[in-house]
Amino acid sequence: MTHILRVIGEMFPDAHCELNHENPFELTIAVLLSAQCTDETVNKVTADLFRKYKTPADYLSVPIEELEQDIRRIGLFRNKAANIQKLCRMLIESYGGEVPRDHEELTKLPGVGRKTANVVVSNAFGVPAIAVDTHVERVSKRLGVAKPDDSVLEVEKKLMKLVPRDQWTDTHHRLIFFGRYHCKAQNPQCSVCPLLDLCKEGQKRMKPAGNRKAKKKIN
Repeated sequence: MTHILRVIGEMFPDAHCELNHENPFELTIAVLLSAQCTDETVNKVTADLFRKYKTPADYLSVPIEELEQDIRRIGLFRNKAANIQKLCRMLIESYGGEVPRDHEELTKLPGVGRKTANVVVSNAFGVPAIAVDTHVERVSKRLGVAKPDDSVLEVEKKLMKLVPRDQWTDTHHRLIFFGRYHCKAQNPQCSVCPLLDLCKEGQKRMKPAGNRKAKKKIN
C-alpha cells in the first residue's frame, strides 16, 4: 500500500474536493446532489442554486415544485429535492440550523449516507475520513487492495486499516483523481500506468489481441 500511496501522491499531489462550496451546509447539499451524477453537472447547477438559497430556511420558503425545477438537470431530482427540504427542516428543528460535525449525527439527516457524511466531516471539519465512491471502489479493487465482491463498507474498512489515519482524506481525494482522470471505468490508461504491475485487469487489457484469441481457442 505504501507504494500505491507514493505513486498516486506523485501523480496527484493537489487532489481535492471538486464540488464547489463555501461552507459545510453548501457542501452537504452538493454531495447529496452528486449521487449518480458528475461533479461537473452538480457545480453547474449549484452555481445558481447557492446564489438563490443561502440557509436551510431559504430552501423551505419555496414550493417543492420550484426547488425541483432549480435542480432538474440533476439525476433523481424529485427525490433529491424532497430530501433537501426534509434535511433543512431537520437542521432547523434539531441542530439550530447548522450542519452537525459528528459523523453519526450527519447520517441521521435525510439523503445523507455514510459516504456523504465522510465527505462532509473530512472536507468541512478536517476530520480524517475515507469516502468510498465509485472511483475509489473501482481503483481499490483493480489494484488488489480489496476483493472484487467486497461491499463499499468492506472497501472502506480495508483502506482505513492500510492507510495511516492522517493520510485518509488526502488518499480519498487522490484515489478519486486516479480513477476519474487515469484509471477510468472505460478506456483506462493502462499503457502508461505506473501501477500496472498490481492490476490484473490492466495486464489482461495490455495483452495483444492475438494472444487473447489464441487462449480462447485453446480453452
